[in-house]
Amino acid sequence: MTTIFTAAPTERSTAADRLLDRLMKAACLLPLVLLVCLFATLAVIGSARAEEACAGRDLMAEWRSSDPAAVAAVEKEAAAIPNGKGIFWKIEKPGIPASYLLGTMHVTDPRVLKMPDGAAEAFAAAATVVVESDEILDQQKAAAAMLANPHLTMLPQGKSIADYLTDDEEKKLDAELKTRGLPLALLSRMKPWLISSYVALPACELARKGKGAAFLDMKLAQDAVRDGKQLKGLETLVEQLSAMDDLPIEFHLKALIETLALGNTIEDVMATMTTLYVNGEIGMVLPMMKAAAKAATGKDDTDSADFEQRVIIDRNHVMATRTAPILAAGNVFMAVGALHLPGDEGLVELLRKDGFTVTALN
Repeated sequence: MTTIFTAAPTERSTAADRLLDRLMKAACLLPLVLLVCLFATLAVIGSARAEEACAGRDLMAEWRSSDPAAVAAVEKEAAAIPNGKGIFWKIEKPGIPASYLLGTMHVTDPRVLKMPDGAAEAFAAAATVVVESDEILDQQKAAAAMLANPHLTMLPQGKSIADYLTDDEEKKLDAELKTRGLPLALLSRMKPWLISSYVALPACELARKGKGAAFLDMKLAQDAVRDGKQLKGLETLVEQLSAMDDLPIEFHLKALIETLALGNTIEDVMATMTTLYVNGEIGMVLPMMKAAAKAATGKDDTDSADFEQRVIIDRNHVMATRTAPILAAGNVFMAVGALHLPGDEGLVELLRKDGFTVTALN
């Protein structure tokens, strides 16, 4: 992505500061809208100062030899999750053309962009494409919505993240952000969950995005518009922001501190999650992340249930309700985050309760 400033250094710096201030006030966590904001941010401050190649290790593969009990625990938890295997599903109901559901990862990894067998053909044939939020294609609309609701993303006036962290935690946060080309001063007034979103993305992923690489959901939305398909979103940006902001600040502070404790393990978690995704092992993703956090912090995650309920399950019900009338016409290609698919209250089960037959294709 090209830099949008061509003025002299002093003028450019002042203009960049003003734009970055607006962008940061408009920033957001949930993957689709976060990445739109991130694209704009990196266009101004330059690509993240990191290599594009990700070097994370497959934690599950390592644990099989070093900690088989951890692997057994992850696999046991995943086995109890309905529809935990598969990212590509066929949706059918008598009398209407078939539709398709793809679970996505909001990353630029070529393995993810490739999509499973049959998905590209299903997308090409679809008349309607459904994504989590169609606002990913309209940065100005997204920014306006966030600026109108600053309480969802920004700390109270006069407060900064330093007021909630120890000196050591602040130093760790500053160091992690610098590896991503983001100075702490730029993000200091953001709510902790928003800062966590930047820390949780490996520097290599930010570097690729900073150079204009597309993530899967955005590419599908762009291709839908290019091909003249009808594009529909299931949520508004404000709804996505509210889901995160509904959780108490104590929860988000703990999550930020634990994310910092992961250090370089962030890339390992991303690499492991990507491998699980490509293999269709979606049910293992959250159990693996809990195990990785415990290995790094020595503590069990006792708060994840609230997060899963508000940020995943509650949104699953919204998505299912809003997509049902769209699916009733048939010939739909639906792409949403893969973590919304599995579980008793995942999209696969909720669509079945609406009378659709949903079958895994990979």
